[in-house]
Amino acid sequence: MDRILPGRAPVYEMLEQYRMKGNISYHVPGHKNGEAYRGSETAGFLSEVMGYDVTEITGTDDLHHPEGVIREAQELAADCFGAEESFFLVGGSTAGNLALILTVCSEPGMTLILQRNVHKSVIHGLMLAGVQAIFIEPQIDPLSGLAVAPAAEAVQAALAAYPEAAAVLVTMPNYYGMGSDLAPLARVCHTSGVPLLVDEAHGAHYGQHPALPAGALMCGADGVVQSTHKMLAALTMGAMLHVQGPWLDRALLRQRLAMVQSSSPSYPVMASLDLARRLVHSQGAGAFTAGLAAVDVLRRGLATLPRYGLLQPAAPLQGVCGGAGSAAAAGTPPQGQAAYSTQDPFKAVIYDAAGGLGGFELQRRLEEKGMVPEMSDDRHVVLAFSLGSKAEDAQQLLAALREIAEETSGGSANPPESTAKQELSTEYLHTEPAEGQVQASVKYSTWNNFANDLISSPVLFSMKPVNPLETEGVRLEYSAGRTAAEMVIPYPPGIPLLYPGERISEHICNRLINLRQGGAKFQACADPALQHIQVYNIKKGGDA
Repeated sequence: MDRILPGRAPVYEMLEQYRMKGNISYHVPGHKNGEAYRGSETAGFLSEVMGYDVTEITGTDDLHHPEGVIREAQELAADCFGAEESFFLVGGSTAGNLALILTVCSEPGMTLILQRNVHKSVIHGLMLAGVQAIFIEPQIDPLSGLAVAPAAEAVQAALAAYPEAAAVLVTMPNYYGMGSDLAPLARVCHTSGVPLLVDEAHGAHYGQHPALPAGALMCGADGVVQSTHKMLAALTMGAMLHVQGPWLDRALLRQRLAMVQSSSPSYPVMASLDLARRLVHSQGAGAFTAGLAAVDVLRRGLATLPRYGLLQPAAPLQGVCGGAGSAAAAGTPPQGQAAYSTQDPFKAVIYDAAGGLGGFELQRRLEEKGMVPEMSDDRHVVLAFSLGSKAEDAQQLLAALREIAEETSGGSANPPESTAKQELSTEYLHTEPAEGQVQASVKYSTWNNFANDLISSPVLFSMKPVNPLETEGVRLEYSAGRTAAEMVIPYPPGIPLLYPGERISEHICNRLINLRQGGAKFQACADPALQHIQVYNIKKGGDA
């Protein structure tokens, strides 16, 4: 493309022209621009969508070999988001995570270093690629007790212990919008000769406004996956993969993308990616003015409602990337870097500072009043704003919160949902624990997966199903020292705490017991109550 034109939306414009021409379809899809529903049956609002639902024909280009409008749209995306090359994803960030892992770990048995609290799509990528995973523990914010990302020191130590590692993969920001500076991690990776991969699913808008944190690409990451549908304005499943630098084999990456994405990608989804990019590309920071104003209405309103607290870092460093000091610049990770230094203003994380309402109950009450949060845990409720949010909607949210505060001011609120939540207190949210200590409520939260050992032993993933003849069920209390034969996922949020093939330490065993006693739910394991756990049978050689 000779000249960048931010106001263009090539894929979207092509679909508009296709619809206006009114050509007769002798190609798939079979609904024939919606004509199949013109008789007695009706497709409702989908009839309009079907008029733009085309396939790879003359003039529509091909996602897997782009030469026309899709190529131009991806080049515009690269310019907008600061990448050397960008790829449209029609299978969400899941497709991007799978493709990146299959690219850096091109043969079974290769080693990948990653934080333990990753999305399940990353775990599926490990399985598909046959990766030997080295898990590093995320740092814990001492005020909220929530897990963020690994420290640069931990990444450096893991790379020193496993110099054969092909890459490092981290998640930033987390589901709560919490983050830290990625630049020290990028420097450590590049000093060791490996790429830094970032699952930035919740940060597609980062770096687009001074009030927003710096994006992963700005901080030196090499491969970055973003869910454009989450915090920007694309249709669900619309995402992008951005790359820069010399560390990734881009020809192999294209081949992997063709493997994990449909050969019949959705043109409406791709057009929505084009429009979402155009919105921020042409309007710049101004695209976020209304959304940030809505957030400001909520913040100001919460200041008059002492019943509620708002999660935020002790010392915000919004937009700062690589400001870790001379030690980091010299290639040495900064010592004592804050676990939590950036917060996405569009992720408003609130909690009942009085301790009367847990997160699940507060979410339920908000939904009863027509306010639907993104998610909750036993303490917090996550309210996702965006560039599409309005100040008047924030006023209605505040009115609902006031009503809830009045309805529960007399102590009539339901008790917290779990033992873990009962241990939380207002003081905990404002008092840092003593050095080396972690609150009991943090230890037993399903949202934090950490252990005494900063770096795990290698865990080999594969597509081979576990052979039931090689496993047995044992009581959880007697599982320490055995090798897990199943995944154990405390829910929410669905982050695995144990993987098949991982040895169960005394610490993890005790942690699972405490989670079970606290009322946590478990997924992916044979016994959802976790009275028993599947382990490899020593007689069959599984623990040899």
